[in-house]
Amino acid sequence: MTTQRTKLAAALLLASAVAVAGCTSLLSKHAVGNTAVPQPAKSVELSRYLGHWYELARYEQGFQKDCDGVTADYALRDDGTVSVVNTCRKPDGSIKRAEGKAKVVDNATGAKLKVSFFGPFYGDYWVLDHADDYSWSIVGEGSGRYLWLLSREGTPGQAKLDMLIGRARQLGYDTSMLRITKQP
Repeated sequence: MTTQRTKLAAALLLASAVAVAGCTSLLSKHAVGNTAVPQPAKSVELSRYLGHWYELARYEQGFQKDCDGVTADYALRDDGTVSVVNTCRKPDGSIKRAEGKAKVVDNATGAKLKVSFFGPFYGDYWVLDHADDYSWSIVGEGSGRYLWLLSREGTPGQAKLDMLIGRARQLGYDTSMLRITKQP
């Protein structure tokens, strides 16, 4: 019985080591995105940020693999948190939908939120910059591994996309890692 427990413990230890190594390599792939993550450039009025957004570009992540036509919808919930609904179109034409919630964690600026799609697990969602009229937004988080360029228009034109990419570069991001999102 002791031999079986020893073998089980060794197997669990090996599986844990493999899992940690896999996570480390996944994180290191995107950790170079921005090693000097900026703080949000300006405050966010949540009521103006809510609504429908189109993703124009992003750092590719496993949870968004092969996604185009990506949108995000934000709405205030009765409990004061924010409803988050992300959708994307897969190559086979199917629609992938993820529902979550967000909460503002920096009441001074309103620009830092925590978002959860998986129960009690929350990730950072920082509005790093946005247009004064909330027509575009640049979103990231504290590690620099994630970056999204958002617009209220699905196809705002190359000039606006170039401006957003330039602004992300000014914020310190490696814009060569951006994947341009195709919108229908």
